[in-house]
Amino acid sequence: MEVQETRVQTDRVLTIPNLLSMGRLVGVPIFLWLILWPVFGGPENDGWAIVVLMLSGVSDYLDGKLARRWGQISRLGQILDPAADRLYVISTLVGLTWRGILPWWVTAILAARELFIASLLPILSRYGYGPLQTSFLGKAATFNLMYAFPLLLLGSGTGWLATVAGIVSWAFIWWGTTLYWWAAILYAVQARQIVKAEAAAR
Repeated sequence: MEVQETRVQTDRVLTIPNLLSMGRLVGVPIFLWLILWPVFGGPENDGWAIVVLMLSGVSDYLDGKLARRWGQISRLGQILDPAADRLYVISTLVGLTWRGILPWWVTAILAARELFIASLLPILSRYGYGPLQTSFLGKAATFNLMYAFPLLLLGSGTGWLATVAGIVSWAFIWWGTTLYWWAAILYAVQARQIVKAEAAAR
């Protein structure tokens, strides 16, 4: 399996895809504030937290699609997009686990995956490589999780809608978690190929 990297097509910073990714990053602290406010004695704002997560999912889909369609793939975008994805996943895990909505063991499984990926970055850096491009599988995993979390939050309520949302959310969580780790293993394979190729060239 060869390591593939999407070709940078522009050096511009203020492109629509980059602005969408920046907007997602701005939404991270807003989401955390909304989801954790009840923990500190504030009112419950789960509805607005769900809206922020949904907007994040939509922008995550649009930024990559528009970047490819409009020829606006940039180095900044290649950094911002996966960074925003990871920060949203981490912040959502923290918020939902702190609220007792998401079991701690699910958080541990997903957090272990992030630590696994992080452990590969110093190795890549040693050979002059930054973070590898997010694969389609990784984006699919994030897509599943970003749908699972708002549904899980909705499922914490009462009534038939909450019951249905809770069931569907767990289906997304299991698929997302499986794909998340599968993408991590493929990422490790790519990193290993880079290390072997660089070692052979020296």
